[in-house]
Amino acid sequence: MSKIGKQPVKMIEGVKASMGDGVLKLSGPNADLEVKMLPGVAAEIKEDEIVFTATDRSDKTRANWGTMRALTANAVSGAAKDFSKALKIEGIGFKASVDGENLVLNLGFSHPIVLALPKGIKASVDKNIITVAGADKFLVGETAAKIRSFKKPEPYLGKGVMYVDEVVRRKAGKKVAGTTAKAA
Repeated sequence: MSKIGKQPVKMIEGVKASMGDGVLKLSGPNADLEVKMLPGVAAEIKEDEIVFTATDRSDKTRANWGTMRALTANAVSGAAKDFSKALKIEGIGFKASVDGENLVLNLGFSHPIVLALPKGIKASVDKNIITVAGADKFLVGETAAKIRSFKKPEPYLGKGVMYVDEVVRRKAGKKVAGTTAKAA
């Protein structure tokens, strides 16, 4: 039994659900989203909730049961309001700007990095904070991770692109590590 799959998904006010051809369609004030049903899992739409059931007892079906419930819960939340992730840029001369549907990053390379934002994803820049927002939780996280991958934070000076709540463990440099060892 899936502990997560057993729990029904409560519908948020203003979000409507419909089922057809193995696809659960959710429409709300923020966005219209679709969740493709995985094999072995059935969804039933009741008045104010969606209930999932496993059609057989295989391990794969039980794993898909909880996954479908979680994906649907994220889609219901996304149809009502946007998900967002905030990234911070640290470093001298590092900056970002939004140019139409593109995010332009200057991260110390010989050229600026131009990232075309996926459909449904919005980015905004305020000083050194980049906010990525959208209705699809997976796409927001993937876009934020891609931005971070261009210049991951390094442990000696702390320069790079990092999540706002990320803690970068700092290391002592060669000079500092060498002097403390000789002094002892």
